Parts: sequence; structure tokens; C-alpha cells
Amino acid sequence: MDTVLILIALASAFSFALALVLTQFGLRTTAPLTGAAIAVPTTALLFLVISPLTVDWDQWAGSSATTFVVVGLFFPVAVTLLTFSANRRIGPNLTGTLGNLTPLFAVVLAIVLIDEAPNATQGLGIVAICAGVALLFVSRGNGDARPALWTLGLPLSAAFLRGIAQPMVKLGLADWPSPFAAVTIGYMVSAVVMGGVILGRRDGGDWPARAGIWWFIAVGMVNGAAVLLLYMALSRGPVTIVAPLVACYPLLTLFLNRLFLGQSIPTRFGLAGIFITVAGVGLLLRS
Repeated sequence: MDTVLILIALASAFSFALALVLTQFGLRTTAPLTGAAIAVPTTALLFLVISPLTVDWDQWAGSSATTFVVVGLFFPVAVTLLTFSANRRIGPNLTGTLGNLTPLFAVVLAIVLIDEAPNATQGLGIVAICAGVALLFVSRGNGDARPALWTLGLPLSAAFLRGIAQPMVKLGLADWPSPFAAVTIGYMVSAVVMGGVILGRRDGGDWPARAGIWWFIAVGMVNGAAVLLLYMALSRGPVTIVAPLVACYPLLTLFLNRLFLGQSIPTRFGLAGIFITVAGVGLLLRS
């Protein structure tokens, strides 16, 4: 197996986990929408500024660029908004674990778009992921009160959008194999969408504290690195391998959450659910 592919995908997983935990610091003083309005455009501006060094625009492929634009309409902007909101309401542990359903959506769409049909081992891995998430529902690892049912839809929606983005980007990279082009175009479109959301607000919104601004700039940079690494991995390997590897980030979130926030490890049911979910990812990887 491609060792470089594995390292890139795991680096992406670590970056997603780190961004998820760092978001908690920004959310102490800043609303999710305001945080996203800082993180997404800042990262888009960075990728645009360095694009003369990272993107060979002479290799422009219209079909690929169109695919990257379509993906940018919802990823990372919608995923960022959903993740920030989930992070504030149900915490990083449950947000990260429900986000681990991304491979399920990614593999299904990979079958449709690029004919990457899962084998029996992958199917078993998907079942294990679903079982792990179901076990997590009986956990009380996110505080004394269980989250409202509707709040679980936030990370699930983020997982769905992140899942369908991966095979779409993989398809776009076939004609224009440039992860930097994919991430630059996607972030620019997401920044425009984010601007439209802000302008469409009837209220003026909240003005973030200076500390919140810096936290979300940092979150944006780390998330940008995670997306770039994800696209680099997709340019080297199949979705059915990359998606499960990147989905290991909930386990990393637990350790980083313990390190930075000092929060306790979830109950035995929650911990078992997380490890079963990650075991399912391992089964997918073995294929």
C-alpha cells in the first residue's frame, strides 16, 4: 500500500481533529456563524495569494473547475457552519464521532460516480461504523444532559456533505490533477457563499472579541490544511481508502480534547462506540 497516501490521509485526520478542538476556544466568545465568517474567507484569501506559486493555471480544465466550483458551494462553507454549530451544542466528542459516518456517504457515491464498489470487508466496516454510532447514543459522555435529537442532525448533515464532496473532487482531479487548484477554487466559492449568508442576515450579528478573531483565523488555517491534505490523498488513492482513513479523526479528537480542554474520557458506552466505529474504519482500510 502507498505509505505516503496513508501518512497524508492521517495528517488530514489530525488536522480536522485539531481544528475541531480549537474551535471550542473561539466559540467561548463568538457565535458559530461569525466564526465561520472569519475562518472561511481568511483561508480562501491565503490560498488565493499563494496560488501563483501552487497552481498552474495553464492546465485549466473546464469540467474539473466546474466540479470544484460545485463542491465549493457546500464544502467547506456549509460543513464549517454545521460543525461549528454542532460543536457549540453537543461538544467536540459527539460532533467528531457522528462525523465518522462520512465514509458511508463517500463510498456510496463513489460507487455511483467512479465505480469504486466496496467488497465484503468494506461492507462489514460500514456495518461496524453504524453499530458504533448507535452505541454512542446510549452514552452520557457529553455532559449530564443528553442532546436534543435535532442537534444530532447537525454533524450528520456535515458528514453527508463531506462524504459526497470527496468522490466529486476525485472525479474533478481526473482531468486536472491539482489538489491546490481544487482547494483554492473551492474555498473561493465558499467564501463568496459565506459573504452572501452574512449580507443576507437581517440583524447586524455579533462583533467578535479580539481573541475570538485570532482563534478562528487559526481554525481556518488548520481546516484549510486538512482539506488540502484530503485532496492530496484523493489525488493519490481511491475514495474507499482515503475516506475511512480521514474518518479516524474522532479518536484523535478525544486525545486532543483531553490535552487542550482537560475534559474527561466518555463513559464506557461512549468509548466503546468510538472504538467500534474506528474499528469499522480499520476494516474498510484492510480492503
